[in-house]
Amino acid sequence: MITYRIKGPNGLARGERAEKGSWVDVVDPNAEELALLERQFGAIPEHLTDILDIDEQARIEKEDEYTLLIFRLPVRDAKGEVPYKTMPIGILLFPDKIITVCMADCETLEDLRSGRARGLDIKNKSAFVLHLVGRAAIAYLRYLKEINRSTASIERELQRSVRNHELTQLLAFEKALVFFTTSLKSNEILLEKLQASKAMHFKEDETELLEDVVTDNRQAIEMANIYSDILSGMMDAFASVISNNLNVQMKRLTSISVILMLSTLVVSAFSMNVDSPFTGKSWAFWAIAGIAGSTSLVGGLLIRDRRRRKPRTLAAPAAAGLVQAGAHLPRAR
Repeated sequence: MITYRIKGPNGLARGERAEKGSWVDVVDPNAEELALLERQFGAIPEHLTDILDIDEQARIEKEDEYTLLIFRLPVRDAKGEVPYKTMPIGILLFPDKIITVCMADCETLEDLRSGRARGLDIKNKSAFVLHLVGRAAIAYLRYLKEINRSTASIERELQRSVRNHELTQLLAFEKALVFFTTSLKSNEILLEKLQASKAMHFKEDETELLEDVVTDNRQAIEMANIYSDILSGMMDAFASVISNNLNVQMKRLTSISVILMLSTLVVSAFSMNVDSPFTGKSWAFWAIAGIAGSTSLVGGLLIRDRRRRKPRTLAAPAAAGLVQAGAHLPRAR
């Protein structure tokens, strides 16, 4: 969809065509709209293909008719496997207009359309780029806080019982943090190029805004790294819990097998085709069953007694020695 936006008395307004000083907002373009961008505005087909590539990294290219900037924007995808992703947006800076091309709509573009970015002037190309990247950095920070709150809630659920659904959610958030970290670092490289490049000229107030954007982007990178480390440690901890629970269950099943094996051994011995003291006795079955049951009971008591014994540690004698030493110390008056 192609939408023409112009500067109105109360912010941005929709226009009928691309005018001087307008913003051509392109979202999820089809083949006809891509052909229109190539034919009417002279956009290079390879650039449009790169913009619509989900794995395209941030970069800047200077052409004869326009300057191409590609940034990575955060996207909330509640219905997808990964709740938060990133996607590229292409900004084509012409001398008299601005064209943005994005494969899907997102909150960053909606912030610009609705006027949440204060002081947005679509006639000032450098300021427009800074406002867009600044709103993207704010969106990254907001989504990172949402991820942190969601993982904290999942952690509380996992403390009650370890289930596959919560672990799958944590894995999805871990993927989202990897996407965010990669995209933020790519944006940081592009911002550094903008600071050193002569492709765009920034005024004094715009230079301060660029520094603020760089600071927000670095803060988002640090938060993403911290949350990623915390989530990785959490996943390792719950993996250890699951492994420990499995060991406990296996130990319990092994104990039951040993107890049953003792009674099986007794019954097998008396079922051999040899003479036994109970041959021909009417009470032989009950006697053998009693011996087998007693053997299993004794084995169970022995295993239970071994579990209840507390292993002696080196800390206990040391603590006792400290208590004895403290008894000989003079008391304070």
